[in-house]
Amino acid sequence: MNIGILGLGLIGGSLGLDLRSQGHHVLGVSRRESTCHKALALGSVDQASVDISLLTEAEVVFICTPIGLIIPTFEQLIAHLPSNTVITDVGSVKTPIVKAIAPLWDNFIGGHPMAGRTDSGIEAAIPNLFENKPYVLTPTETTPTAAVTVVEKIVRELGATLYHCSPEEHDRAVSWISHLPVMVSASLIAACMSETDSNVLELAQKFASSGFRDTSRVGGGNPELGVMMAQYNRQALLNSLQQYRHNLDELISLIEQENWTALEQQLQSNHKVRPEFLE
Repeated sequence: MNIGILGLGLIGGSLGLDLRSQGHHVLGVSRRESTCHKALALGSVDQASVDISLLTEAEVVFICTPIGLIIPTFEQLIAHLPSNTVITDVGSVKTPIVKAIAPLWDNFIGGHPMAGRTDSGIEAAIPNLFENKPYVLTPTETTPTAAVTVVEKIVRELGATLYHCSPEEHDRAVSWISHLPVMVSASLIAACMSETDSNVLELAQKFASSGFRDTSRVGGGNPELGVMMAQYNRQALLNSLQQYRHNLDELISLIEQENWTALEQQLQSNHKVRPEFLE
């Protein structure tokens, strides 16, 4: 197939590598000429341009821009496409995107690959980024079956694990396991930096190992993505943060009361349920 990728960052670049390995002809569009040259050199695309009209011949187009640019990018894109072109996106928030685009384009289906890295940009693109990772599609009642089938086939070729849900369910779910961890992790880093004794802070930075690396990774990632998560999934994220604050207050209370038995019971419960999110 001729497949277009609009936005050649980590996700778009990695997507292109995998699609080309499956024999597809990949057309890439970026805002920067330098990114186009890098994508060609890395083998992420067969053709690249800053001109969106390059995608006229694409049968499927993946919009891989930052969340805030998806809708305006779509509005520019559709002037260059026939109505039978299938359009999908990779944004980590779905409700506002689907509500804005689906009424304007019959063959649109929202998507979200649950894969990423701390690094961003085309230089961070790698093969097999999506392999064995969840890939969520959020078709509506009016999404044509043929469009869904086309995107499903491509997702399976990536080696991803395919899921379907409504845009609203998606946003509530990712607020817990993706957006909340970013904010919690960011606040962990900020809390550590609030240490006023420079000697203690320096020691903490030297002592930091795998535990701190794992818990701080997402909070130290792409700041633009973190802001977009909060802006476009605001209410669901606020609900998650408020519940997290409640649970944190409970832990503080148990420690203040020196109620080690109740604290152990809570930690045992957490230990028991964690595998349900990871296996």
